[in-house]
Amino acid sequence: MPSGDRHAARPVGRVAEGTVDTTSARRHDKGERVTDTAARHQPTTIDRLVIRFAGDSGDGMQLTGDRFTSASALFGNDLATLPEFPAEIRAPAGTLAGVSAFQVHISDHDITTPGDAPNVLVAMNPAALRAELHRLDEGGTIIVNVDTFDERNLAKAGYADNPLTDGSLKGYTVYEVPMTSLTKDAVAPAGVKPRDADRSKNFFALGLVSWMYTRPIEPTLEWIAEKFGRNAMVHEANVLAFKAGHAFGETAELFDHRYEVRPAPQEPGTYTNINGNTALAWGLIAAGQLARLPLFLGSYPITPASDILHELSKHKNFGVRTLQAEDEIAGVGSAIGAAFGGHIGVTTTSGPGIALKSEAMGLAISLELPLVVVDIQRGGPSTGLPTKTEAADLLLAMYGRHGEAPMPILAPATPSDCFAVAIEAVRIALTYRTPVMLLSDGYLANGTEPWRLPDVTTLDPIEVDFTTEPNHVDDDGQPEYWPYLRDPETLARSWAVPGTPGLMHRIGGIEKADGTGNISYDPANHGRMVALRAAKVAGIAASIPPVEAVGDVDDAELLVLGWGSTWGAITTAVERARAEGHKVAQLHLRHLNPFPSNLGEVLARYPRVLVPEMNLGQLSRLVRAEFLVDARSVNKVEGTPFTAAELHSAILGAIRD
Repeated sequence: MPSGDRHAARPVGRVAEGTVDTTSARRHDKGERVTDTAARHQPTTIDRLVIRFAGDSGDGMQLTGDRFTSASALFGNDLATLPEFPAEIRAPAGTLAGVSAFQVHISDHDITTPGDAPNVLVAMNPAALRAELHRLDEGGTIIVNVDTFDERNLAKAGYADNPLTDGSLKGYTVYEVPMTSLTKDAVAPAGVKPRDADRSKNFFALGLVSWMYTRPIEPTLEWIAEKFGRNAMVHEANVLAFKAGHAFGETAELFDHRYEVRPAPQEPGTYTNINGNTALAWGLIAAGQLARLPLFLGSYPITPASDILHELSKHKNFGVRTLQAEDEIAGVGSAIGAAFGGHIGVTTTSGPGIALKSEAMGLAISLELPLVVVDIQRGGPSTGLPTKTEAADLLLAMYGRHGEAPMPILAPATPSDCFAVAIEAVRIALTYRTPVMLLSDGYLANGTEPWRLPDVTTLDPIEVDFTTEPNHVDDDGQPEYWPYLRDPETLARSWAVPGTPGLMHRIGGIEKADGTGNISYDPANHGRMVALRAAKVAGIAASIPPVEAVGDVDDAELLVLGWGSTWGAITTAVERARAEGHKVAQLHLRHLNPFPSNLGEVLARYPRVLVPEMNLGQLSRLVRAEFLVDARSVNKVEGTPFTAAELHSAILGAIRD
């Protein structure tokens, strides 16, 4: 039956407050129409669920997924998310290019990924169905907004025939729900115009899936009040739409079961659901408090790093100052200036911005000032895939400057790990007076997970000693200040804030004489300064804890070596392989330059080393060159993170070879 026929035959009308007309909805159960008059049962308990919301960019799918995630976090589930959306502010409506999706994996046990494949797909239009169907688990559930399956939208999505009627969805359980019309009926009492009412249909979808999976509704209603309370009409419309969706699930004779995913065991504490960019911003703030120094961020907005600027700008009460600069070069230049003035200088960007900042980073290396450069990696080169993840800037971070200009490099493994890595980056920058590169990526930046707030009293302070007195005596016995006189242990130069009486000095990009900091063209001095700067960065390894593999540490036939956001997929893949009886160990690096001092010894223990990376093998190149190990690379450069299934297959393949 064409969808237009169903619309013509559908009785219209809202039945009563909190309930909706359900006579127009129907269910396909593997291609069969089902009339369900069975009595309702208690929710069926399942241990995990992967649900993917997909619709047009204007359908509010990111918000819907985020709210479902928050409700699940408050309920106590473990979870991981994968938001995916187009780069264009508004791609053509109803087209494949405009599809925005949000995947969330919730469970009653510890999980590390947003799931290999969704069990449930909520498709708000034909384009969403066509773009996302290939991801769905075999035999999975599809909930479609059947109102949008008209001739025009089907053509935009490239469908020659209606997939709801041509049998192509026979292998799935399909729920056809007229979300648009039911939403308009539900919000009519609020006096909302039909066009505006259409904007609330995502809340109808959210209400429906909240009923299906027994999510608590109070947190969502409280959030709607907080978010939209200033506009009474919009607030009421969204509440009515949400309740209508929830009531639809309750009253429609479509759904056999409700499902329940029980809370996961958690250590006692206060938890929040956090994404990588927020955790990173909070880590920078914490580092400022631990060092008792003001924090300055000079940044030019760029996806997917901009949220760090947004978050830090809210925290002036912690001594945070933010500057939205006119370009990337101004952003890093202002941060270097702040560092010269005694602040923790930070600049944030993505790959294209790193390219623009490279000369200024070289200046900071020459000045030997503390600076944290945050690169939220995305698909490249050039503008590339602004909203898609990739981790292909490692070699850029290692070598992307002229001259011998080494920088320490760190990478977080999970969204919440961004907090700790930000503190570690600041610690290294301040202790060794050096710029530090922090490599996150779009997957970590936008992905979320539950995080137990740390006890701040357990965080180690960061000691910083500014030079306030002359540190040298000249040939006449007079005290003087040498800005490049170094700490013998760390090789960090002294740091005197401009304006400190008697400590006037110059800095700049021209090579300085060791000790005095005077301009020097002496060949031997340049060689010495190059060697000192390299030795200082290499010496950081002495402050890095030794790495330890996990898993089958003593008898593994394969070591899986990772860095960055691959941790979650690697961890689950290794667990699956070990559960099958294979001997596998795992090692994940936080410090990428310098490497931990015992890394070579650990790598040498294992006959095979597998390195999954979201690039063409950058870490594998580094470890092969540094340690002469036969590291085998597994690569994915498609704008999406690895799934555990992909890496599980790669592990089995490596073991068989």
